[in-house]
Amino acid sequence: MAVESLGERIQTVRKRRGLTQKELASLSGVSISLLRKLEQNERGDTRVETLRKLAVALRVPTSELIVREGHEKSKVDVMGRWTSVHNALLGRHASTSEELPTTTGLGAAVEAAEPLFTENRYSELGAVLPALLRDADALGVEGRHVRTRALHLAGLLLVQVRQFEAADMALNRALDDAPERLDAAAAINTRCWLLVRQGQIQQSLDLASRWADEIEPRFSRATMAELATWGGLMLRVSTAAVRNNQPGDAEDALKLAAAASAGLGREFAPPSDFVRTFGPIKVAMRRAENAMVEDRPDRVLTLAQQIPASEFRSKASSVHRHRLDVAKAHTRLRQYGDAFDVLSDIRRNAPEWIENQRGAHDVLGTIISRRRTLTPEMRSLADSIHLEY
Repeated sequence: MAVESLGERIQTVRKRRGLTQKELASLSGVSISLLRKLEQNERGDTRVETLRKLAVALRVPTSELIVREGHEKSKVDVMGRWTSVHNALLGRHASTSEELPTTTGLGAAVEAAEPLFTENRYSELGAVLPALLRDADALGVEGRHVRTRALHLAGLLLVQVRQFEAADMALNRALDDAPERLDAAAAINTRCWLLVRQGQIQQSLDLASRWADEIEPRFSRATMAELATWGGLMLRVSTAAVRNNQPGDAEDALKLAAAASAGLGREFAPPSDFVRTFGPIKVAMRRAENAMVEDRPDRVLTLAQQIPASEFRSKASSVHRHRLDVAKAHTRLRQYGDAFDVLSDIRRNAPEWIENQRGAHDVLGTIISRRRTLTPEMRSLADSIHLEY
């Protein structure tokens, strides 16, 4: 049986609802020209954000419109800068050193490498990971814990730089080696993020929900690590649900995450999820992100003003993600100068992070399209994120 194209799927559901293209465009806020291109298969895919708008208008889950799972998959570039990490995951180790690693020594090396991810120094991390993965493989059974950390760190990097197939491999191996359920849940948390970035929203929602149910702690006697791990998964449930046009489920999950964060009282990084914090600030930023997905830019800016900047980990990717939502909100409100200032600030703090964000491309592309001439700063930012103009 032939698989429906994206355009055929949209057209089928639209006709089922008795809507013309013009009516669907009006209800969804998607331009009639883009809708026509999609239905005529002149565009093979589109952003999940656009699909969600169409899904809301058509009263279906966003996942019903996603025909090709993983439509954002990236291929490993054999000549690219991440090839050595990919090869290390496959066991293709270049070194034949006779010096044997130790669990203690490698654990310290992995711990020293973790800030390279939290500080968005991806090229540096990519340079050290192959040796870490090689040594982790050499440890054998006794090195499960440190090997899981190394593999999870590789998975985090590869999701961030859109090397999705390699990220999937790293996270599968991290899950297989996980010695404790919280370590496994941390790898699952990252897998849920990977699935969302691939456009596999329903799969992410199902996976996060199942694992959250399995590890739900008793609040009265839960450890901080248990609360943080479970709360992080509830944020993943909320993230997937709001993108799947299930706002009630998204809000319910966010309330549960807020309850967990209240139990913590502050941002906390569980030992099993060493580079990611969870707490009241993380929940507040996710609430703003959900508002942006729901196309409520005024709400995003209001919520952003209520988050104390002094509480931010200035280099954390979650902070940059939140700031990018703020830039999107300014753009929707036609506050282009404010949006550009936010993008410029993100670039100053995290140049390697922003170049991997399609949302940054979209925001700057909108800003540029509204101008006859570009300032040197605009050209510089566009060049740094590889945006054609």
